[in-house]
Amino acid sequence: MSAAKERRERERTQRHQLIIASARELAETEGWEAVTMRRLADIVEYSQPVLYGHFSGKDAIIRAVAVDGFDELFRRLRHARLAVPQQQAPLAVGNAYLEFATERPALYEAMFVMSIDVKFAHAETPPPLRAGFNEFVSCLHPDTPRRPLVAEVMWSALHGLSTLASTGRIPLPDKPSGSTFSSRN
Repeated sequence: MSAAKERRERERTQRHQLIIASARELAETEGWEAVTMRRLADIVEYSQPVLYGHFSGKDAIIRAVAVDGFDELFRRLRHARLAVPQQQAPLAVGNAYLEFATERPALYEAMFVMSIDVKFAHAETPPPLRAGFNEFVSCLHPDTPRRPLVAEVMWSALHGLSTLASTGRIPLPDKPSGSTFSSRN
């Protein structure tokens, strides 16, 4: 590949990431309804046809934002799991998940609430989403019967809590001792 072609490809990749980052930032500050191709074109200072050269439309941008979010969530869950002893890993991973959902509501919405063409538990599931789920499995003790099923239940419960908290239906507890949840009985 020629140096000029490599430069053009590098610039295209940078433009692609700029569009994703700008959409995410706009959604976090003003909500997803504010994210339009026209608005993004103004923010990134490229014409709308340039944006359409990268994405077929807003839904494709939201999907790209969501996939980036899955990667960020995976890294956060892994960090939380590895930072504590095995017996504390489920609590640490749960806290990291809830903190992510709380700190990045528009990103979380793109990942788990909005209708996008990302399949879960399927051959086409994006690798970052698989990696995130594997962190739930890995945080459980290896002797846990039916670990993947328990991980799904854990993830589902955390998603439910996140969704209810984001709509103001329930408050998440304050962080006692540096965590969102405690092991209180």
